[in-house]
Amino acid sequence: MPLETEARAELRALVADFAPNDGQLMAALHRVQHRYGYISREALEVVAEQLEMFPAHVYGAASFYDEFRLEPPASTTIRWCSGPACRLENGNGIRDAMLAVLGFDDLGERTDDGRIEMVNGQCNGTCEQAPLVWVERPFEHERRVVGKLTAAEAIRITREIRDGESIDGGHETVF
Repeated sequence: MPLETEARAELRALVADFAPNDGQLMAALHRVQHRYGYISREALEVVAEQLEMFPAHVYGAASFYDEFRLEPPASTTIRWCSGPACRLENGNGIRDAMLAVLGFDDLGERTDDGRIEMVNGQCNGTCEQAPLVWVERPFEHERRVVGKLTAAEAIRITREIRDGESIDGGHETVF
């Protein structure tokens, strides 16, 4: 059994009310990620112990779903919607414009300082706002859907994010 650290004790307390063999793996992983912004290796081990599962099983679930993070998130994550409605409304052009402003070659990259990342997002059902991205600031528990974007608006918003400015104004935002 691993050495009991303060972090491990805190994780254990966080998931203490989840019972083994009760189908609570996803709920436990969500709770950990909501608290820390990601699911560390130590958290995977603690969840596995609590639910009496193999750590590989817990890792398999956490790595399968793209909403779970296995490393600390950037301060700001831009999720580009890859759904059909967004693609029909020039979503690929929006993606390419934002990648260019950030100096990225593809989705999944981070700025050199680790502040901003841009990743693929699955459709979140706000298709009336297509094309859209959502901007997440996990440490502030903020998630904004920014939609009905044009390439020019996407460039402006990305520059504001890159420069650390607020992204309010000039485009539709759904909270």
